[in-house]
Amino acid sequence: MNPKSIISKTTYLLSAICLSLSCTTSAKKYEIEHLEPAFWWVDMQQKELQLLVHGENISELSPRINSDQIILKKVNKVDNPNYLFLDIIVREGTSPHTINIEFLEGDKIATNYQYQLKAKNKNHAADVSYSSKDVIYLITPDRFANGDKSNDKVPSLTEGLDRQHPGGRHGGDIQGIIDRLAYIEDMGYTQLWLNPVIENNQPNYSYHGYSATDFYNVDARYGDNALYKKLSDEAQKRGIGLIIDIVLNHGGSGHWWHNDLPMADWYNNQGKAYLGTNHKREALHDPYAADIDAQTFSDGWFVPTMPDLNQKNPFMAKYLIQNTLWWIEFANLSGIRVDTYSYPDKAFLSEWTKRVTQEYPNINIVGEEWTTNPAIVSYWQKGKQTPDGYQSYLPSVMDFPIQDGLVKSLKNKENWNTGLNELYRVLANDFLYPAPDNLVIFPDNHDMSRIFTQLDEDYELFKIAMTFMMTTRGIPQIFYGTEILMSNPGTDDHGVIRTDFPGGWPTDSINGFTGKGLTNRQKSAQQFMKKLLNWRKNTPTIHQGKLMHYAPENGVYVYFRYDEYSKYMVVINKNTEATEIDMSRFSQMLGKAKSLNPVLNNRPITIEQTMIMPAKTATIYQVH
Repeated sequence: MNPKSIISKTTYLLSAICLSLSCTTSAKKYEIEHLEPAFWWVDMQQKELQLLVHGENISELSPRINSDQIILKKVNKVDNPNYLFLDIIVREGTSPHTINIEFLEGDKIATNYQYQLKAKNKNHAADVSYSSKDVIYLITPDRFANGDKSNDKVPSLTEGLDRQHPGGRHGGDIQGIIDRLAYIEDMGYTQLWLNPVIENNQPNYSYHGYSATDFYNVDARYGDNALYKKLSDEAQKRGIGLIIDIVLNHGGSGHWWHNDLPMADWYNNQGKAYLGTNHKREALHDPYAADIDAQTFSDGWFVPTMPDLNQKNPFMAKYLIQNTLWWIEFANLSGIRVDTYSYPDKAFLSEWTKRVTQEYPNINIVGEEWTTNPAIVSYWQKGKQTPDGYQSYLPSVMDFPIQDGLVKSLKNKENWNTGLNELYRVLANDFLYPAPDNLVIFPDNHDMSRIFTQLDEDYELFKIAMTFMMTTRGIPQIFYGTEILMSNPGTDDHGVIRTDFPGGWPTDSINGFTGKGLTNRQKSAQQFMKKLLNWRKNTPTIHQGKLMHYAPENGVYVYFRYDEYSKYMVVINKNTEATEIDMSRFSQMLGKAKSLNPVLNNRPITIEQTMIMPAKTATIYQVH
């Protein structure tokens, strides 16, 4: 038989069957290209959920849900006919199941979507979250370890592998981190913060992760969503939590919606000439500020390839809130770090933090407010009595003032106002914070020169800095490679700062994980850090004890951490010679104590009226 006759006859028969069965297929083809979030959970605190549906002319269709447990509350049509926003309600007591969302053209089903409602985690990592008991290990995933060479180049993503270029993709991935969890645990870290791992399909400089092109999928060069969840699961088996890096302020110009935006105000300054942010965060607090300065700070773009998201748009606001909740629940995450915290709309930030903490009451969230002014940093912490009445629900803030004070205190000459006095004064400003013990402290991070470089590669000062970080109040965060003295001499190029951890690639001649090829000083630093971290890990007084410090004198700074069970004395002697100190000055804390036990070498010494402290050291003593 002629093939054309077969096709014609088949088409006729199918048409006849369709008519006899009241077929629900549409003559015009409609496809759902994106539906986000792709699934959800029952028993969430907030019962309303908004689905973003995207597909060519999808707004011509009428959605329908046939369920007595799920209510389609409202169908929102917007400027662009390729979008629908569906407001649905998941009733209290709804069981996990799959619903069929039908999209009708007239009375016929043009397309549908099987939407899964899953069971919520009963024992969630966010119920414990991170706190001052933890030390956070910050990793730039592209630069830590390559565990899967097959994903070094992904055809659907524009930027390939170029390990020789500091700003290029180097091939590190999630599998590489999973493979090194034993090392991370052995060193004494208890939380992992990864720079964003979601898709960044940008033509260049995409490895850092802060230009999202898909808010719901892990970048294929790192792995996939399932592997990210596996990392969380495997880390938790070792007592390590996983902190997500969330970006609320901006996305990437390669995002799938960028050339088909839902509405005219999806971005700030959308359709206008490029306007960059002025980075003048002071304008949000300045009693004399012009409105234009505050508006430019919040609504200006970081760079032309990072569109500024308009959180004043209620659909965008819900999208970002739901996206955060989705990742927390999907990957069983222990907490959140928020990039460029103060740049989004202030009212939105209050609502976002409130919504997240309502869903996960014990979750810790730290916001990045990059200023050395503690008055501005403290403004954002929950419980702060602000001059303008602003109410924040943000539990923690990155403590940039103490980072700056630490470096200055160790590098500047000692006099009545500089040197260790600069660190002392930063801590004296803690009255500004509602909860100073919950601040995240750090010697450096992925956006600044490494601490060993900042301290001019002075190893003794490095050890002082690390000792202070592990014994003062707050939650320490350490950047990957700090333990082996990674540095960036002569440049502040971020690609160099975020250089590859040696040993993360099979061809590396030096291996920081095993110690092969490290210098004696690097090995010494690694062992020092390991001992210090694991001591801290098992010392509750440092986690939750009070702090008392004494104003620095003659290049010596003394402080105590104490509770009803234990007491520790930390002595920082910045002088290049051993220095005598009068112990009677510390009688309020020492009381009738007889001896001091240096915790890292276990050689007790008797307390005398005057004592000699070794040169250029920070020594931790347990008081007995």
